[in-house]
Amino acid sequence: MIIPFALALLIFAAYQFLQHPKFGKIAVGDRLEIIKKSPHFKNGKFENINHTPDIVEGVSYFKVFKEFFFNKSKRNRPLGILPSQKTDLLKLNPNKNVLVWFGHSSYFMQIDGKKILVDPVLSGNASPVKFTTKSFKGSDVYTAADIPEIDYLFISHDHWDHLDYQTITELQPKIKKVITGLGVAAHLEHWGYNRNIIIEKDWNEEIILDPGFVVNTTSARHFSGRLYKRGQSIWSAFVLKTPSMKIYLGGDSGYDTHFAEIGRKHGPFDLAILECGQYHPYWGYIHMLPQQVIQAAEDLQAKKLLPVHWAKFSLSLHAWDEPITEVIKANHKNIPLMHPMIGEEVDLKNHTSSVAWWENL
Repeated sequence: MIIPFALALLIFAAYQFLQHPKFGKIAVGDRLEIIKKSPHFKNGKFENINHTPDIVEGVSYFKVFKEFFFNKSKRNRPLGILPSQKTDLLKLNPNKNVLVWFGHSSYFMQIDGKKILVDPVLSGNASPVKFTTKSFKGSDVYTAADIPEIDYLFISHDHWDHLDYQTITELQPKIKKVITGLGVAAHLEHWGYNRNIIIEKDWNEEIILDPGFVVNTTSARHFSGRLYKRGQSIWSAFVLKTPSMKIYLGGDSGYDTHFAEIGRKHGPFDLAILECGQYHPYWGYIHMLPQQVIQAAEDLQAKKLLPVHWAKFSLSLHAWDEPITEVIKANHKNIPLMHPMIGEEVDLKNHTSSVAWWENL
């Protein structure tokens, strides 16, 4: 009797755990009907423009798991505490055009008087389970309490390292408007967000936010999902046009022809923000290798490049600082690079980084 009882108890505990709101919701009703009309929603899920398997041909999931658990770099986490600065975002000069990076893919921008937040993850981990995928020591210098009232919150997709339940719920009273892809609104509404402030769009749509502030949604090459059912929301990047700048807000993406297409249609860009970490040849369709990051920036016609998606979580096999060092090596085109410390105030119009703050960690 003990074994069946223990098994039943385990199943019940797992069921209860999966009822936690952090797992979000799948769109229903009118939102689902809009999703079904998308040309990118096929066979019950969103699909990439080109064929995009999760892992490359000739590699088994067993091989991936074996590599992940037994062949990680010994430097997959920094040995010491990451250096950082802490800009007081609540007291910023409203006339400044600045960017403050929080590590990984989270950052704050103030441009032409508007305060913007992208994929904020400030809770200390990127997983449904607190003791896994923990942030590096020193990378959590900001909490939701340090964030001012936000005009535009951008969410690129619903993966745990981009859409964090704790952060998003704590920020909710400060958010005026959310811009995201189809399907993500279901999570946000489930977490208490007013549907009237959420703008969710398919790829290749235009959003007029305010006079002088326009967003164009663009495709990416990735996937979505917070549990076992993938592809119920779309993964996106954004072209942000302000009165004085044009910035590419890139979510996670493998390299493909869409970068050149976006460059032809919307470029050149004053700044491209591109993911550069958590890559591996095994999953080369859904994340870019360092040399591809440089090629994507060139395709976009970017005048400056900010590589993100590193320096907070270990989600791949490479050394924690390999993404930035390899991007620098691959930058044969000499595209001006920005690689600020976490929390450093960056002048969006005049700044390029030269300090290798990650050395000796």
